[in-house]
Amino acid sequence: MAEIAADEIETPANHASLRTVVAASSLGATFEWYDFFVFGSLTQVISKTFFSGLNETAGYIAALALFGAGFAFRPLGALAFGRIGDLVGRKGAFLVTVALMGGATVAIGLLPSYATAGIAAPVLLLLMRILQGFALGGEYGGAAIYVAEHAPKGARGRSTSWVQTAAAFGLFAALLVILLTRLTLGKAFGPAAFDAWGWRIPFLFSAGLLAVSIFMRMKLQESPTFAAMKEEGGLSAAPFAEAFGQWKNLKLVLLALVAVMFAQGAVWYTAFFYVQTFMEKFLKVEATVINGLMMAIVAASAPLYVFFGWLSDKWGRKVVMLGGMTLMLVAYFPGFHMLAGALNPALAEAQGRAPATVIADPADCSLQFDPVGKASFTSSCDIAKSVLANAGVSYVNEAGQPGQPAIVRVGLATIPSLDARGAPPDVAKAIKASVEGKIKEGLARAGYPAKADPKRMNLPAAFAVLMVFVVASTALFGPIAAFLVELFPTRIRYTALSLPYHIGTGWVGGFVPFTAFAIVASVGDIYSGLWYPFVFTAIACATCLFLVPETLDRPLEA
Repeated sequence: MAEIAADEIETPANHASLRTVVAASSLGATFEWYDFFVFGSLTQVISKTFFSGLNETAGYIAALALFGAGFAFRPLGALAFGRIGDLVGRKGAFLVTVALMGGATVAIGLLPSYATAGIAAPVLLLLMRILQGFALGGEYGGAAIYVAEHAPKGARGRSTSWVQTAAAFGLFAALLVILLTRLTLGKAFGPAAFDAWGWRIPFLFSAGLLAVSIFMRMKLQESPTFAAMKEEGGLSAAPFAEAFGQWKNLKLVLLALVAVMFAQGAVWYTAFFYVQTFMEKFLKVEATVINGLMMAIVAASAPLYVFFGWLSDKWGRKVVMLGGMTLMLVAYFPGFHMLAGALNPALAEAQGRAPATVIADPADCSLQFDPVGKASFTSSCDIAKSVLANAGVSYVNEAGQPGQPAIVRVGLATIPSLDARGAPPDVAKAIKASVEGKIKEGLARAGYPAKADPKRMNLPAAFAVLMVFVVASTALFGPIAAFLVELFPTRIRYTALSLPYHIGTGWVGGFVPFTAFAIVASVGDIYSGLWYPFVFTAIACATCLFLVPETLDRPLEA
């Protein structure tokens, strides 16, 4: 932060220095991101605790969907707190958001499990996720605008990029607390303790962070730009109508969404979240290895946000953001293939030597997603695909004869599946277990590993691949706050900025893990889920290239 302090502007005595403004805004945002990311990093445990009534595949997808549900409500929070921020002030809006976020996170650590409370457990969890998403919807816009409206001309990109690093610091803190808790409890009580009850500790840890966040933000005053506009009587009487009812402003909202935020949501959440799902579920990498890799790349990402924010002060916002989008567009598929080769080469070798095929009547196969637990997925096709998906094995679908049971072919070996529809629950469970055992036995004979072998992992290569994703995401994300603040007029800035940001990160980015995993479970190719973020990134890249204006050095008082 010392570098920023050198460029502090003269402020009235009742206003904090730029360094204090950046520190309070960034640290508060860091704590909120910590709260939100703890859930995303514990998806596997959450699925076992709150969705134990579903089968393994459906439970995991339901937990990923619940992670996305928090993002789904972020635009509503953006509208609510955006209106407050434009009518009442920036400070008050994001003081309330941190209290809501922290309270909901602590509450998750106290919720009963599905085994204890039944369906009430996931319902309560959903309510807490909605509160988290609603609160976070008001956080980013407030912090970004507050810093930008204090920053001197020529340093907005660098100053606001510290708000962007909040996501990195929050994710790093979440991973660190989870890792330390897992290791500590493992030594004291055994490895099962974390999954049984230790996962609650990172959520409860938020109580202390909440107190620090509120204390930091209570020290702040209103931004000078907003205060001056309020004194002059220039506040908008109807921020919603002005932001979304006037075409000159609405087109800016749509442009920010399609040309920038589509890519931001897709790129960032693929690089930092879906990659965890991919390594854990498909590559079968141990959780501690994943945590170590993610902590390393998150730590490496922190200075890059500031670097690319600074670079955008020199070169312009558009060229830096467009560079990040383009790099990720090129890296999606080859990067994930290289990651698989680095972390689980035995899997890649087995798939090349003995590819898997599911031969089944298409009418016998269904999309295996049922968050309410009503469907059983007991057809021969569904059982076969579920076993392969949970084993992290890519497979090809081949149409079989109508009415014939599914067959799994691994290399030259064939394994018949069985139909359990209509059977009593205990019989159906036994049939599934029998098919699973035979398929896994066939996979083992063909050389498919049950887990990634740590001795064969090339961790430096995996880190290098992940760093390509990190450079792409930080180049895109670093200048975004300055770009969005400069794009919209002061009167409606909080409202107009927050909505496209949270639709892009919430509805596009938040659902990357869920949608990509569901696509893989349906299609069979572990790389097929990447088409979801790829398409959104491609749309944004083309739109940004031809339609986005350069906003560098625009006055904020307009």
